[in-house]
Amino acid sequence: MRIAQVAPLYESVPPKFYGGTERIIHYLTEELVRRGHDVTLFASGDSKSSARLESGCPRALRLNKGVSGDFAYHLIMFEKVLRDPGRFDIIHSHVDFLPYGMYRRQPVPVVTTLHGRLDIPELRHVYNEFSDMPLVAISRSQRQPLPEANWQATIHHALPENLYRPAEKPGNYLAFLGRLSPEKRIDRAVEIAKRSGMRLRIAAKIDPRDQDYFREIKPLLRHPLVEFVGEIGENEKNDFLGEARALLFPIDWPEPFGLVVIEAMACGTPVVAFRKGAVREIIEDGVSGFIVDNVEEAVAAVKKAGIMNRTKIRRQFEKRFTVSRMADEYIRVYHDVIAQYASIPGSGERTNGRDHPGQKPVLHPHKLFTGR
Repeated sequence: MRIAQVAPLYESVPPKFYGGTERIIHYLTEELVRRGHDVTLFASGDSKSSARLESGCPRALRLNKGVSGDFAYHLIMFEKVLRDPGRFDIIHSHVDFLPYGMYRRQPVPVVTTLHGRLDIPELRHVYNEFSDMPLVAISRSQRQPLPEANWQATIHHALPENLYRPAEKPGNYLAFLGRLSPEKRIDRAVEIAKRSGMRLRIAAKIDPRDQDYFREIKPLLRHPLVEFVGEIGENEKNDFLGEARALLFPIDWPEPFGLVVIEAMACGTPVVAFRKGAVREIIEDGVSGFIVDNVEEAVAAVKKAGIMNRTKIRRQFEKRFTVSRMADEYIRVYHDVIAQYASIPGSGERTNGRDHPGQKPVLHPHKLFTGR
């Protein structure tokens, strides 16, 4: 199958540091290439991939201090994707709703994975207008604000099976890994550590928009039990997560997935998570971690985390969250979307989501099931 993967340009694929969306795109792209599919990755020019790489900008926008806006580069990338769309059997987009108007006016099937929160009121208008756009959710929780959208599947994120390994002996600290932002509630993590009497190591990215929040909570980071590590790369995660007593996930927002949760599971590390977003879909309470509703419950869970069976936690990861499973599910969606698109009369040229007479899409069905 000939597949275009379209990534956001904020981080490289894979990202050098933080970047859950770009990491998933990388894992999926590499698995599709490994299976023999012809994949073109549209991403920043500093990306590294086994697929054919077409750059939307020279380097990731977040790390390029000379870039003041991102719309121009994304617009250029969409033009590159659609300049000759007939070379693809399907376009898999990860850039939210920005290109929908362009996607519906070209002759190749498109499916979009939504990676962000959908409980923003204005989004209902967007998805009412673009009700023809096939969508994939990353959790059932994410779909709840827009149940009427054109959902094709819910596909949980996943990791390569051998990316992480369980630590032989866990350490005596709690870990926090993610963005330092209000909804991630680092203040809760610090309070849990203080009440538990355990060290808290914080590996966090600080976005420019979160600088004010960082200044606000900076005094909390000076507590003697707290160590602020800063942003870490992929090669540092295994030790950071694997040697922790538990990962704290004290979120206060409807997190659509939470990649760090399955990263911890892959390391055999239990997760203490607040009951928000997709947490209940990912964690089996009492098996791979503990789901809590307040700080007091989190402190009690930390005490129990030290005696959890880390081998069982790792097995939960292997059973549910490997990239092989994720790729299988996406390939099924690709075939379904292509078949749906081919069944629409005159679907080759669409102007507003309704059928329009025109050229049929170039689907090359004889290639769909050959692995190329």
